[in-house]
Formats: sequence, C-alpha cells, structure tokens
Amino acid sequence: MTVFERYLTIWVALCILAGIAIGKVFPELFLLFATFEYANVNIIIATLIWAMVYPMMVNVDFKTLHRVAEEPKGLLITCSINWLVKPFTMALLGVLFFKWCFSGLIPEQDSDNYIAGLILLGAAPCTAMVFIWSQLTDGDPNYTLVQVSLNDVIMVFAFAPIVALLLGVTNIPVPWHTLLLSVTLYVVIPLIAGVVTRHQLAKSATTKETITKFTNQLKPISIIALLATIIILFGFQGEIILANPLLIILIAVPLLVQSYGIFFLAYFTAWRLNVPHRIAAPCAMIGTSNFFELAVAVAISLFGLNSGATLVTVVGVLVEVPVMLSLVAFANKTKTRFSTK
Repeated sequence: MTVFERYLTIWVALCILAGIAIGKVFPELFLLFATFEYANVNIIIATLIWAMVYPMMVNVDFKTLHRVAEEPKGLLITCSINWLVKPFTMALLGVLFFKWCFSGLIPEQDSDNYIAGLILLGAAPCTAMVFIWSQLTDGDPNYTLVQVSLNDVIMVFAFAPIVALLLGVTNIPVPWHTLLLSVTLYVVIPLIAGVVTRHQLAKSATTKETITKFTNQLKPISIIALLATIIILFGFQGEIILANPLLIILIAVPLLVQSYGIFFLAYFTAWRLNVPHRIAAPCAMIGTSNFFELAVAVAISLFGLNSGATLVTVVGVLVEVPVMLSLVAFANKTKTRFSTK
C-alpha cells in the first residue's frame, strides 16, 4: 500500500481545508474555473474525473466474469444490494430527512437539490476504492475484480434509468439529455478506453505484470487528480460550508445511516449464507462505498457547480473515508466468525 493510501484520511482532510481557504482568499479563481464549460460539462472537472476513472477501467477484465459461477452467492448479494436496494433506500432517506425531519432547518426549495445529490450517490456503487478496502480486509483480489467488472457493466445500462426513475418519483425534473451525456462521458468512454488499453497490454508475454506496471505508473496522476478535484469542489462550496456548518451535519446524517445500514445488511446476509470472509468483506464494502467521481461529475452537469446536489456529493467524499475505515476495522475484528474456505 502506498503512503497516499495509508494516510488517505489526512490527505483528503488537508485538501478540504486547502480548498476552503483558497476559495475564501481567491474566489475569482473559482469563478474563472466555472467559465470553462461546454454543454453543461465543466471541462476542468471532466478532465480530472477522466484522470481518476481511466486507470480503474483498465483494471476491468471481462474475461474474469466467468468466475461468477465459482462463488455465486457473493455476486448475488453485491448486485442485489447495489441495484435493487441501495439506490431506493438512499432516495427514501433523502425524502425522510429533507422533507420531514429537517424540514424546519433548511429552505424548502433547497431540499430537492439535496435529495438529488443523495440519489446520485446511491445509484453509483464503488469502482476504485473498493480495491483498497478489499486489500485492508484481506479480501480475494481476483474475486473483487470480478465484482467490480460486473458492476461496471451493469452501471453502463442501469445508472441513468435508476437516477431518472428516482428523480421522477421525488418530483425532480429529469434532464435526460444531460444525464445520458454524463453517463457516456464518465462511464462508457472511459470503459471503452480501458478495455482497448487492456487489450493492447495483453499482447505482452507477461500480461498481468504489464497491466500492473501500467496502472501503477498512472497512480500518481490519479492521486493528483483526486486531490485537485477535492480542492476545486471545496473551493466552490467553501462559502456555504463556512456560513452554515449545520447544513454539512444535516447532509451527513442520511449518508451515515445509509452507509452503515447497507454495510451491515450485506455483511450479515453474507454471514448467514456462509460466504467466506475473503469474499464477504469486499462484497459489503462495494455497496457501502460510492463511485463519488461519477456522482460529483453528474451532479455538476445536471445541477451546476454551486448546487445543493453537488454539495451533497462533496460531503459524501468527506464522510466516506472515515466511515469506510471504521467498517474495515469492524470487518477485521469479526473475521473469525466467517467461513474460512
């Protein structure tokens, strides 16, 4: 594990503080960033998202999908939680908290934006960070790759319809054109680029080593892109965060309920079905963690850089790392309760 991965919480926290500080001192800089836009897509953010997503997609190996039959229960739990439960519970929690529990604490006109942000996070299961969580819990790396590959395939077809459905149910206008454009830009194109790259690298005599070496070379770029994205996003949202810290806490509440609830549902189900811990832990992590890069990018495209929806996805970044590290610790402590096969 790299120094960045080991101290991920610290780097993210420092970038959050840096973003807020820079946004406060140089607000005109972020106004300039906002002008680099085409068809509701911010070019700077899009470039950074691509730099993060592309290396993940190189790791997607469709040849591993045949391994589904080796341990079908783990894949069944992952897919069921990610696509039949998580998006809908997130939308439900959004309505529950922002339309009812917190109705007197936030302007009514803002609640739809916050719910939309939660829906985008709920419909985007983790693609990259799950490899780190899997490593930290001694998960099966090959099976984790199978889980991620299958979820990426499903995401191409399911993300836009699910988001559109839930936005429609919650009476939020659905900009179909922008939504489909976002999925194409941030999922389909990087996935195709990753598959093509992997195919070219596979021509080497030592395929696995060549791909690993290539993705390792891209890691610094992905890390820089991640940190830069966090700085920019918190630079845009810094004024709101400083002016209303209570809002951040309110947004974090449904995210925390969702994260811990989804994890324990998947983890308990895996335990009951006698799924080995090396598969059960990543299986629970992939649904709990979010593909925040996609959620952030789509939120910006649909609602704008300074929108409440984008703020929610940014708070999702803030909440996710400490939550996931706490769940990694729990998974490691309960490892002996699972099958060791």
